[in-house]
Formats: sequence, structure tokens, C-alpha cells
Amino acid sequence: MTVQNVVWPLALLGIVAVALVFIFVISQARQPATEQETARSTHTAHVIQAWFFGLLVLGFVVGTWLTLRHFPIPLQRGAPLAADVEMDVEGFMWGWTIPDTPIQVGQTVAFRVTSKDVNHDFAIYGPDGNLVAQTQAMPRVLNKLLVTFQQPGEYTVQCLEYCGVGHGFMRTKLTVSKHATGTAPGGTTLGKGGH
Repeated sequence: MTVQNVVWPLALLGIVAVALVFIFVISQARQPATEQETARSTHTAHVIQAWFFGLLVLGFVVGTWLTLRHFPIPLQRGAPLAADVEMDVEGFMWGWTIPDTPIQVGQTVAFRVTSKDVNHDFAIYGPDGNLVAQTQAMPRVLNKLLVTFQQPGEYTVQCLEYCGVGHGFMRTKLTVSKHATGTAPGGTTLGKGGH
């Protein structure tokens, strides 16, 4: 089960809970009340708000832990990365330069990502279309991204940050093989219109 499949239902539940609270408040607002009832309902509203806020904070903490505990972005400075393969990636308007390096299932790849011109977003989508990992590609900055490829197939590298008119064409492919014979596209430099 991917993170996207968990977050969407949780977001819908949150929206429904907020809507129910608003419906309750609106339904209570139509009835005239005495001072005693007003004080009681104010106290009840404060208790509900406190519990609701506490549940939101708890949900945020749990959700953050669940989504970030396997965060693929390593410390950017310090010791060398524990990776089987290192690949230097450079983004530019509107393509990627990726070396010709074989990638196998189970290997951990350290992508060292930068940009030649403007900010881009280096995102890797799996063969099933789900987002595997992503990091920023920025000029004069080297961002490191660790990815362990769990299944063979063709992975799509796509820019997720609008970088100009050719942004939609800024994609390329990585091939992950079961054996040592699979390779990434050699020195791939795809510009506008490339896939």
C-alpha cells in the first residue's frame, strides 16, 4: 500500500469531520437560548474545540511519522552515502542528463542532483505510475537522493516544478533490470519533445 492510497482517505475523513462540525454549529445557531444555555453551549464548544485540535495534532504527528520514517533524502553533508551506485544528474531547460549506469533490482542508488539553469524537481515514478522519490534540482546546489529500486521495469523521471514552456516534456526513462544487463539510458539528454 502506497502513501498516496492512505493519505487520500484520511484527507476525506478530515473534510467530512469538519463539515459535520459546521453542520452541528449551524443547526444550533438557529435556536434562541437563555444565558445558562449559552454558557453551557460555550463550554461544550470549547471542549469540542480542544478535543478536535488535539486529534488534529495527533493525526499530524502520526501522519508525519508514517510518511517520513522511510524518507529517502539522506543527510546532505558528512559521510559518504551507503549506496551501491552513484549517479550525477543535471537538470536543464528542458531535459535531464543522466549517466549510462546499469541499475538492478535491490540496488540502492545515490542520485546527486543539480541544475544547470533554474529550479527543477527531480521526481522518479515507478512502472506502476506511483511516485517513488523526488528532490529539488537547484543551480549551484547538490542534493542527494537515495532510492532502492524494488521492482524491475521502466521508471519515469519527470520535472514536478514548472520551469517554462517545455516543462511538460522534461522527462526521461530509467530501466531497472533483474540482472546486470539492464542500463539507464546512456548519457540521456532529452530536450523538448523527448520522452
